[in-house]
Amino acid sequence: MAEIIQRDGTWAFDGTSVRITPGLHRSVPLFRQTYGEITVPLEAVAGIVYEPERKRGRLRMRLREGADPLLHATGGRLPVRADPYRLTVDVDRSGVAEYLAEEIRHALLLDQVPGEPTKAYLLPGPPVPVSVRSSDGTVSFDGTQVRVDWADTSDRVKRATGSRVINVGDVVRVEWLPNSGLEDGFLRFVTRETVFSKLPAEKDPYALDLWGNVSRDLLTALVATAVTARLPHPSSNTGTEREHVRDQEREQVREYGGLARGRGLAASVPPPSDHHDVLLRRLRELGELHRDGVLTDEEFARTKAVVLRGF
Repeated sequence: MAEIIQRDGTWAFDGTSVRITPGLHRSVPLFRQTYGEITVPLEAVAGIVYEPERKRGRLRMRLREGADPLLHATGGRLPVRADPYRLTVDVDRSGVAEYLAEEIRHALLLDQVPGEPTKAYLLPGPPVPVSVRSSDGTVSFDGTQVRVDWADTSDRVKRATGSRVINVGDVVRVEWLPNSGLEDGFLRFVTRETVFSKLPAEKDPYALDLWGNVSRDLLTALVATAVTARLPHPSSNTGTEREHVRDQEREQVREYGGLARGRGLAASVPPPSDHHDVLLRRLRELGELHRDGVLTDEEFARTKAVVLRGF
């Protein structure tokens, strides 16, 4: 076994997998501590290098595209310090780091591990249930359903609609952008129903607006990864979302045609995108919130304009 133990964590290779354990030092980012130990099978590894520097070096492991739901969910946007596939190495342990990297490269050659993208996730992602409290609310995932409970500081529209429960089977994709401290981030669950929506995260009842504590908000990547791991793999999902869009558009054409005939209009007139059912439902919801006094005239007008622009 080849192993290197550093303040930031421990990497151990037994010939078949690399076990990555985060360190216990207070300098280790909260995300790494919370994600915990990761076991990377050799067939998921695309390569590994040791990058020496004057005072410290860095081990950096590259995984095959499509092997890890964490990398797919975060899209390369994880801060460098939170990246579990990088390890800072003290200069006096550079020899050990070089040895570990060489052992893994040798095993990749012996096992003839291909470098092309995988057709299935080779890592499981974080265990469920998982729950994270963010600046916009608490998001939880039990393996089958996502639940969002809004915070007192969430937008009035979100709080008025109540807790949001989303079945994982209704999710088309997960979009995640970290809160950088300079710009807000978001965690959005795009469903078949909301695939056309262009609402900003602060108004979108299917999204969390990440604007508060950077370290805490970063933990939403755990939920993003856990949900992503249970969606169809990207290799089998090519064109799926486009098909959902086409199905909705075809349905909208049928509905609009019936509506046009009922009103004595020419059914051959093509329906504009702002006549589809999602837009109508959103406008109805906004109207009800306005009538009930939840939204002021200004908030209603502003939110309605955003919805219309999105379609």
